[in-house]
Amino acid sequence: MHSKLNTFFLSLLLAILVSGCATTNKDPLEGVNRGVYKFNDVADKIVLKPVATAYKTVTPTPIRKGFNNFFNNLGAITTVINDLLQLKFANAFTDAGRFVINTTFGLAGFIDVASMDNIPNHKEDFGQTLGYWGVGNGAYLVIPLLGPSTLRDATGFAIDRMTSDPITYTHNIGEVRLHNQLRTAQLVDARTQLLDAGDLVDNASLDPYSFMRDAYLQSRANLVADGATGSNSTDDGFEPADEDK
Repeated sequence: MHSKLNTFFLSLLLAILVSGCATTNKDPLEGVNRGVYKFNDVADKIVLKPVATAYKTVTPTPIRKGFNNFFNNLGAITTVINDLLQLKFANAFTDAGRFVINTTFGLAGFIDVASMDNIPNHKEDFGQTLGYWGVGNGAYLVIPLLGPSTLRDATGFAIDRMTSDPITYTHNIGEVRLHNQLRTAQLVDARTQLLDAGDLVDNASLDPYSFMRDAYLQSRANLVADGATGSNSTDDGFEPADEDK
């Protein structure tokens, strides 16, 4: 527990420090990022996309929907914690209610009973919490297999995984096989949800890397601002590039 707390505060300090660094390049790690992007693209085409496509083809829609609901329900724990960290107490109450309802009446979350009752569904993570309290994006990152991120969001992702992810808990109690099975199923489910979006990215731009980077940054800005983005919504903690002035 002590080591986890140390990691938490060191990660938080790192996010705050890097977000305050100034540069004239909004993507200072572009060379490395493009290399990782190419690796991810090859891995996706050879392994992830075929597996996700086969899963979608052979698995009945209700079963696929059930597993997607299950993983979304697990994510509600992270959302509730970050609701509280952002002082969004009404949302925290609603999201906690969703989790309880879906976990009990929804058979461990496989049935989204809360949505049937028109209960709002929020998504919050620690990267959004840092942004809510004014921490900038920091440098844009492409993480192997995981894809687009930023220094702030990567830090937030790691903290969420360590502190509020039930799947991580299965590893911590020694259920390594169960942990690996759940992670694999979660990855396949996530990739299946993006099958159509992946084709859109490939067809939308001559430079899919830039398209995905800009789309990711805008999407995260919208999430941090709860959809009310303004002219400064894509603040990344860096000074504007000369080409953008």
